[in-house]
Amino acid sequence: MSTIFSQIVEGEIPARVVYEDETTIAFLDANPLAPGHTLVIPKDEYERLNDVPDDVAEDLYATVHRLVPAVEESVDADASTVAFNNGEEAGQEVPHVHCHIVPRFEGDGAGPIHAMFGGQEDIDDDRLDEIADEIESRT
Repeated sequence: MSTIFSQIVEGEIPARVVYEDETTIAFLDANPLAPGHTLVIPKDEYERLNDVPDDVAEDLYATVHRLVPAVEESVDADASTVAFNNGEEAGQEVPHVHCHIVPRFEGDGAGPIHAMFGGQEDIDDDRLDEIADEIESRT
């Protein structure tokens, strides 16, 4: 069964589309966190960023890069938070890769991404070295 985003791509569900090209589409979030909250998705369905082919990932980032200033300028935002939730445990509610561009305004109270976690993790230097080595070995 296709996701709600695939249904938007197919024109089965209406959306306020703000940009579209061969591989990506962007539209206003139906449940916005701020005026101008925009979602950018690949047209093809990929559940996680890990599943997106390199060429589509390049197109996706190019679309995000193009839209961030357009969204900010359109709603006179001071800044924006740009985020992917990669997997259900990370808060991804639709199993179709999507990037949130959320305009930010002085005094909006949303805070930085670090505020989501309630505090910094205390990880010793040896463990940090192990993690860095492990990530490097997989790239």
